[in-house]
Amino acid sequence: MSFFNSHHKLFGLATLMFVVLTLFVAILPALNNQAAVRPLPDAQPLTAQAARGKAVFVSNGCVACHSQQVRNVDMDRVWGSRPSIAADYAGNTRMDFWRNTATLMGTERTGPDLTDVGTRQPGREWNLVHLFNPRIVVKESVMPAYPFLFRYTEAPAAEDVVVSVPPAHMQGRNGKIVATAEALDLVAYLQSLKQAKLPEAENTPAFLYKTEKKAGVSAGREETPVADGEALYMANCSACHQANGEGLAGAFPPLKGSRIVTGGDLRLYIDIIMNGYDARPEYASMAAVGTNQGWTEHEVAAIINYERSSWGNDAPVVSVEEIKELLDSIQQRSE
Repeated sequence: MSFFNSHHKLFGLATLMFVVLTLFVAILPALNNQAAVRPLPDAQPLTAQAARGKAVFVSNGCVACHSQQVRNVDMDRVWGSRPSIAADYAGNTRMDFWRNTATLMGTERTGPDLTDVGTRQPGREWNLVHLFNPRIVVKESVMPAYPFLFRYTEAPAAEDVVVSVPPAHMQGRNGKIVATAEALDLVAYLQSLKQAKLPEAENTPAFLYKTEKKAGVSAGREETPVADGEALYMANCSACHQANGEGLAGAFPPLKGSRIVTGGDLRLYIDIIMNGYDARPEYASMAAVGTNQGWTEHEVAAIINYERSSWGNDAPVVSVEEIKELLDSIQQRSE
């Protein structure tokens, strides 16, 4: 009984049991996972700038509202092309000696998931405007603004990155708004967040609890489901061109009354949707939205017809067959 009367022995035994349990429950399984799981072949390591941006992401508490994990449920389909797997996080390493915040999966999704945000919203200009004041591009956003990541200047230097902010959001100040190094690093990190493709030999994990959609039936045959142009626009285009199609002056061009939208050059129109555009000095460059999202002629036709018939635009409806012919020609030319 002397054992129970000695606090040295009791605490020594408790410490030994804690160390042994930690070894077998936490440390050894973690080492085994590290040895068994490797990054996907297409996964890209963070650049030095993106790594600094990750530190800015952590220091500003972004992980409190943004997750980086696509769950294997159908409602998460909008955040990535597949559910997340262990290999998606295998390439993460410690940020430094003191911080092991390598994986920022998060526990709450107040804002959108960022697993594949580099594909959904790759434009640097949009991300900078969004950081300066999220309400400029998304009026309903509850995200706080980060104006301290920017500075005002009367005469920007040649190497400065000037952010196109509408006059109404300049807080009554003159001059230009310039992104600091921290803002550019953070945007570089966000642009790097892209879901790597699985090797062709691997089976893509399925999303669970899918909502079944019945296809229409005509003359005993199933009809091809019709893409929703408005939903596609709101999910992929409205952040820049705005829900009213008026864009943002000096940043993103309007689609309302646009000669490209209502004109007859469908080849140019489709090429911009699929491959982006960067030939307008007064506007930010547009990413290859259609290619990034894997759109077919059905999605392209739906979004074109929505834009050509909205906000007062009144242009002829285009057919899926017409879009397919032009889309095939554009894709062949780019190969």
